Amino acid sequence: MTAGVLRRFILLMIALIVITVMGTQAYESFTARAPGDMETELGVQRLEDGKHDEALDYFAQALKTQPDHRGALMGRALVFIQAERYDDAIAELTYLIDFSNRTLTADDTTGRGVMAAAFANRGIVHDRMGHYKNAFDDYIAALRTDEGAVEEPGMIHQVLYGIPDPSSVLKRAAYLQKQLKLPPGQRLMRVPEIDEIQRMRKP
Repeated sequence: MTAGVLRRFILLMIALIVITVMGTQAYESFTARAPGDMETELGVQRLEDGKHDEALDYFAQALKTQPDHRGALMGRALVFIQAERYDDAIAELTYLIDFSNRTLTADDTTGRGVMAAAFANRGIVHDRMGHYKNAFDDYIAALRTDEGAVEEPGMIHQVLYGIPDPSSVLKRAAYLQKQLKLPPGQRLMRVPEIDEIQRMRKP
């Protein structure tokens, strides 16, 4: 074997080793995901595309793989909100909140954020249904659970969506509190052009 052939053989072996290592890492990264995560991500993609039936199918698959998958439960609730199936949305979010209350541990920061988002989204549903006291109570619960998880959208969100002064859980709660203190005939509970851009929290 000449030196040139040997050099090419060594380089080929090194390349094969690198490719094998990279492929193994990629495979492990893909397969190491928690059960139900991949199906939930696919459901979220369909939700963002407005394909509600497909989104629900993926969330159902996630829940079959991992019962009580928090992201899948939240995803189903968001489908129901977008489809204006408000009673279903409230039932789903209430289940998610109750499940989180039963299972949440002190060090589960992700779970706390999910529960705060569930309170915030349920508040939005109550808001849309005209249940303003319930909405206020849920917004306050969201802020007490994890204020950071439901804080006002940042500059990137403002630029992407062209909303210079976006709504937030804190702003809406403060507004409702002010209006609820007024006599019923003096309250202005809805401002459609503002309410329509209120942001839901995703899984």
